[in-house]
Amino acid sequence: MNIPIKSAAEIEKMRLVCRLASEALEMIAPYVVAGVATIELNRICHEYITKVQHAIPSPLNYRGFPKSICTSINHVVCHGIPSKEKLKSGDIINIDITITKDGYFGDTSKMFIVDEGSALANRLVKVAQECLYLGIKEVKPGTHLGNIGAAIQKHAEAQRFSVVREYCGHGIGSAFHEPPQVLHYGEINTGEILKPGMIFTIEPMINAGTYQTKLLNDGWTAITEDQKLSAQWEHTILVTENGHDILTKRKEEVNS
Repeated sequence: MNIPIKSAAEIEKMRLVCRLASEALEMIAPYVVAGVATIELNRICHEYITKVQHAIPSPLNYRGFPKSICTSINHVVCHGIPSKEKLKSGDIINIDITITKDGYFGDTSKMFIVDEGSALANRLVKVAQECLYLGIKEVKPGTHLGNIGAAIQKHAEAQRFSVVREYCGHGIGSAFHEPPQVLHYGEINTGEILKPGMIFTIEPMINAGTYQTKLLNDGWTAITEDQKLSAQWEHTILVTENGHDILTKRKEEVNS
């Protein structure tokens, strides 16, 4: 597998666009409330990205995707399409934002709980974020790519949750998706060796029930096969000389 190594100039462009993506997620947070339609969240994000950040919402028209962000509610695993559906108290929602600026892409997502979620919903969201951080902790030069997925799978299954197999993290840079594929399950000491300058996303999708998913007729929306809850968090990660850098880290995560 030929995994791109980014130059210093490319890394600086990635730092900028990833910061914009994290800022867009921070911006939308106050609007994620009961009664708001996801298409309204899409509109707010689109206007902020295009008019304030002077950037491009990457999902819009990507392989035919019709909106500027992804909004995945409750049992939607990923790639939910914003619509007139309104959020209800107790819903959990993943908002996935990818931005293009100066020819480079930054990709991140976050879970939100509307008002107060159920005990299961809160635990699932918390464990999914822990899985992301455990995966990130494995990122350093000389480590096998498979160690990321192994750490995520071990934690999720210890909490009696499951890890989605059909979707994975990915390399990112001047392309939205490039090598490597970053699986969120697997065995330690397998896969490519990480090297400084590699940039990729880690974005585990953790399900309350079975890991199996199915695709809806719109060709995008993936849901859990048993329609139980799913949660996902995502960051774009740079492999540095002595560890890693979370390029999409938000202000609320300064101590993470």
